[in-house]
Amino acid sequence: MQQFNDQELVSGVLQGSSAHQSALYRQYSVTMFRVLLRFSRDKSEAEDMMQDGFVRVFRDMGQFRGDGALGGWIRRIMVNTALSHLRKQRDFVKDVPDFSAFEAKFHTEEDFASNLDAQTLLGYLQKLPPGYRAVFNLYAIDGFSHEEIAEQLGITIGTSKSQLYKAREYLKKILDKSFTS
Repeated sequence: MQQFNDQELVSGVLQGSSAHQSALYRQYSVTMFRVLLRFSRDKSEAEDMMQDGFVRVFRDMGQFRGDGALGGWIRRIMVNTALSHLRKQRDFVKDVPDFSAFEAKFHTEEDFASNLDAQTLLGYLQKLPPGYRAVFNLYAIDGFSHEEIAEQLGITIGTSKSQLYKAREYLKKILDKSFTS
């Protein structure tokens, strides 16, 4: 198997080279699958997201400007693909009243995940309802602001904050059950 650098991968994909497409997939699929697992219910849903994501990567390769890393650009496409899948689900996120009264609770950072291995944490994240899971991932793991999340998901900032709060409470309940069982 031939190795290509990012510039060669982009050039080859743009020329329609199946060898370059395969190499790009091999190089980035494991990392992107891990990203998608965080947004999905299970491996099957993550696989569907990944297939759609790579179709978009190959289709939109001409839009890659080379300003940043190719992996970062692919990751952004994968996250957007995951969010698109989640938006299509019924009752993804419901708007709620302003949650500013709970603002103090949003800033209490309890590091509940520090003693968990990655596989256990992933399992807990996959148990979250889709809206909770998306907001939690974007905020707590990817570092998006509530304003950015609201824009990405087409929700209000208050809804983003409430979904994060509910996700944390849900995760705490799951953890309490697992530690008392």
